[in-house]
Amino acid sequence: MKNKYVEIEKRDGIAIIWMDEQDSKINKIGPDMIDTFNPMMDELENDSEVRAAVMISRKKDFIAGADIEAFANVKKEGDWQPIAKKGHEILDRIQNSKKPIVAAINGACMGAGLEIALACSARVASDNPKTIMALPEVKLGLLPGGGGTQRLPRLVGIQKALDMMLTGKNVFAYPAKKMGLVDRIATKEALLDAAIVLANQIAKAPLKREDKRSGMEKFLEGNPITRNIIFKKAKEMVDRQTNGNYPAPYEIMECVKVGMSSGLKKGYAEEVKRFEKLILTPESFQLRGIFFAMTEKKKNPQAELARKTDTIAMVGAGFMGAGIAQVSAAKDVRVLLKDIKQETLTQARQTVWKDIGKKVKRKAMPQLDADRLMNRITGQLDYNNFEKVDVLIEAVFEDMKVKHMVMKECEEHLSKDAIFASNTSALPITEIAKASKRPEQVIGMHYFSPVPKMPLLEIVVTDQTADWVTSTCYDLGVRQGKTVIVVKDGPGFYTTRILAPLMGEALNMLDEGADALQIDKALKKFGFPVGPITLMDEVGIDVGYHIMTGDLIQHFIATRKGVKTSDGITKMYEAKYYGRKNKKGFYKYDENGKNMRELDDNVYSFFGGNNRKKFDDKEIYERIGMSMVSEAALCLQEGIIANPLDGDVGAVFGLGFPPFRGGPFRYMDTLGLQATVDKFNELAKNHGDRFLPPQILLDKAKAGETFYS
Repeated sequence: MKNKYVEIEKRDGIAIIWMDEQDSKINKIGPDMIDTFNPMMDELENDSEVRAAVMISRKKDFIAGADIEAFANVKKEGDWQPIAKKGHEILDRIQNSKKPIVAAINGACMGAGLEIALACSARVASDNPKTIMALPEVKLGLLPGGGGTQRLPRLVGIQKALDMMLTGKNVFAYPAKKMGLVDRIATKEALLDAAIVLANQIAKAPLKREDKRSGMEKFLEGNPITRNIIFKKAKEMVDRQTNGNYPAPYEIMECVKVGMSSGLKKGYAEEVKRFEKLILTPESFQLRGIFFAMTEKKKNPQAELARKTDTIAMVGAGFMGAGIAQVSAAKDVRVLLKDIKQETLTQARQTVWKDIGKKVKRKAMPQLDADRLMNRITGQLDYNNFEKVDVLIEAVFEDMKVKHMVMKECEEHLSKDAIFASNTSALPITEIAKASKRPEQVIGMHYFSPVPKMPLLEIVVTDQTADWVTSTCYDLGVRQGKTVIVVKDGPGFYTTRILAPLMGEALNMLDEGADALQIDKALKKFGFPVGPITLMDEVGIDVGYHIMTGDLIQHFIATRKGVKTSDGITKMYEAKYYGRKNKKGFYKYDENGKNMRELDDNVYSFFGGNNRKKFDDKEIYERIGMSMVSEAALCLQEGIIANPLDGDVGAVFGLGFPPFRGGPFRYMDTLGLQATVDKFNELAKNHGDRFLPPQILLDKAKAGETFYS
C-alpha cells in the first residue's frame, strides 16, 4: 500500500508503516490523512502474513502535530465534531487491533502525533536530543483532542499527565522512559530494529508495564476523594498562573476528571465536545494567530541575499553576551567571546554551563554534545582571529562614547565584509554608525533577557543599512531559534518605545497614590505575565532611569501633547535603588535575590508618601495597557514597523503583551476601531491629552477599516 501519506513495507511478518507526507517537510494530521488510516488498518488486519506493525517516519520528525489551518473551517457548533469522532474511531481501532502496532519515535512527536503514539501498543523513542514528545495544544487555546486527555493519565498517572497537558512542555526520551511514556530507548540508527524486536515480543505476549508512579501518587490517584485534591490543587495553580484568562486548562482538567470518574466512553465524548467549544473561542483564535505569525517570522523575506555565518564575535561577556554566545554555539556557530576582564569571561562560561548542565542532567543533551557546544565558545581578552568573524555583536555598557570606542577598535581587526551589530535596547543605531568606516554594515540586533529563553530578536536598520546585512542577521537570528522582526531606527526602536509609555503611566499612577501591588495585580489580571512594577525591578531601575530620562522621553515631550512624567524613578536611582540586581528596589529581596513579594519600606517616599488609595482595576489596566497600544499604533503610523503583524509579534514575544489578546493591533481590531477611538477619547477626557487617539486609528475607524483586513 502506498498513498500521499504512508507506505507499507513488509519485513518477516512485520508491517513497517512509513509515514512520509508528500510535498511537505513534516508529517501532520489533518482530515485527509485521517481518511487513509482505515484502508491501512484493513490491509494490516486482512494480511495473514503480518503479525504486528511498526509506525515510523521517513522525515526528521515523527509527526509534528495536527494541521492547525484546518481549524479555520470551524465556524459553528457541529462543524468539527464529526471529524473528531472519526479520529477517535480510528485511534480506537489502532489501540484495539489484534495485531499490535509499535510507534518508533524520532524527532518531534507533538500533539496529535503523540496521541497516535499513545494509541499504539508500545512506544520506542530514539535518544536523539531532538526527540521530544509533547501535548502542546494548551498553547493554542485548545485541548488534546485525539484521546490524549484519556490515554495519557492512564499510562503515566493523572499528576504527570496534567503537568504535560497544562504546560504543553516538551519531554525528552529519557524522562519519557522514566515516567512510563515510552517503553524502550534506542539510538537513532537502531530505532527501527528495536521497534521490530518489541513488535515481535508483543505479538507473542502482551507487554507487562511497571507502574512508574510513586507511592504517594498511587495513593492520591487511587480513589475519588483524593483525586479531587489533585484537581483542586491543579485548578489553584492554573488560577494563579492565568488569572482565569485562558479557558483551555480548565477544559483539560474537566475532561480528565470526567474520564477518570465516569469511564473512557464519557471521557472521549467530553473531549470531542470541549475541543470544538475551544476552537470557537476568541482566545484560541488569537493564540493560533500568534502561532502562525511566529511561523511566518521564521521565514527570511530576502533569504537569497544572506551570506554564510560560520563565526561570530561577541564583545561583552556579561549576562546578555553569555546568552547570545550560548544560543549561537548551540547551532554550530563558532563564537569568539571577548571581554576586558578574565573574571567576566570565567563567569560567562559558568553561566552557559549552568544552563547546559541542567540539560545534561535531565538527559536532554548528551555529555558529548554539551562538550562540543562549550568548545565552540572561545573566551579571549584580545582580538585574535577577529579577521575570520562574519558578524560581530557588541553588548557593552549603554553609553554612546563607549559604543564608538569599541566600534573603532574592533574595525581595526575585522575584515571589510564583517557586520557590526549592536545589542543596544535604546541608543540610536544611526548615531552608533557614525563612528564606522562602513556604516552600511552597521545594524541593531536587540535580544531580550534571558536570551536562551526569550524568543524575540528585534533587528534595527538605518537608512544606510545594506539589504544583505539585514538578511544575513535575519538568517542568524532564525538559526539561533529566534522569532525575528525588522524595524526602522528611531528613538527606542519599537519594543523599548512602546514599553516606555506603559512604564511611565505606571509611575504616574504611583504619584497619584496608587498601590504598587494593585498595579502589578491589575496588569496580570489583564494578561501580562508580570506587572510593570515587578518588571522595573527585574530589568533594573537604573536601566529604567536611563530610558525614562533619555532621548526617548525627550522625544515624547517634544512631539506630543500632554506628556506627563514622574521623577520618582530618578529619586530611586539617586538613592541607589537598582532593583533585584542589588536587592534594593520596589520590592524586598532575600540574600539570594529572591523577590519576597513585599514592598520596600521606603518605596512610597519617592512617590508622595505612604498615603495610598484604591483604584478600580479596570482603570489601572486600561490606562497602563492602552498607553502601550497607542504607542504601537504611532509606530505603524511613522513607519517604525512595516505592518501590524510585526507590531503584534514584537509586543507579545518581546514584552509579554497578553497572547490571548493577539497583540496591540489584533486587540484593537477585536475591540472595534471606533470603540478603541472612543476609549482613547474617554481616557484623554479623564486623564489628559497624552491619551488622544493616534491619527492612523482615527483614519481607519472613519473608513470602516481594520488593521488586519
